[in-house]
Amino acid sequence: MKQPVLVLNANFQPINITTTYRAINLMLAKKATLILNGRGVIHSVSRTFPLPSVIRLTRMIKRPRPIVKLTRKEIFRRDNYTCQYCGRKSKTLTVDHVIPRSLGGKTKWHNVVTACPRCNHLKGGLTPEQSRMFPIKMPKRPPSTATYLFGKHLNENLEWENFLIGW
Repeated sequence: MKQPVLVLNANFQPINITTTYRAINLMLAKKATLILNGRGVIHSVSRTFPLPSVIRLTRMIKRPRPIVKLTRKEIFRRDNYTCQYCGRKSKTLTVDHVIPRSLGGKTKWHNVVTACPRCNHLKGGLTPEQSRMFPIKMPKRPPSTATYLFGKHLNENLEWENFLIGW
């Protein structure tokens, strides 16, 4: 009952991910309709309910376009859990400021990258020019597309892809 369910607005725009339990409650309250059932059914004493994978709200919800918040988790996700200086994937990653905070660097999307502890230590409080360590990819804000926002669930829910592309 904790499986993720994609929630679409009335115009089929993806707006959220919820649990199966909440999705079934929205459908029972006639606030949402089933769009895709790829998970089977659940039985009660007198009824059978489909386990939804994608639901659509019956009324249009006005929401501002979501933006990706600057967090450690999102920095690691943007950089694909890879050190941006040596290119190694590691379980113990750190966040490095390309221009160190001690030299006026801000904690913004374009100034933070994922680094392994070794590279972070080698770079220290130096600029890329001083340390001769430049990021493999220049850091930037990740896109606010539905594919990026909800993409972390795509591996387990391939059927969502058609609903995410184009938003």
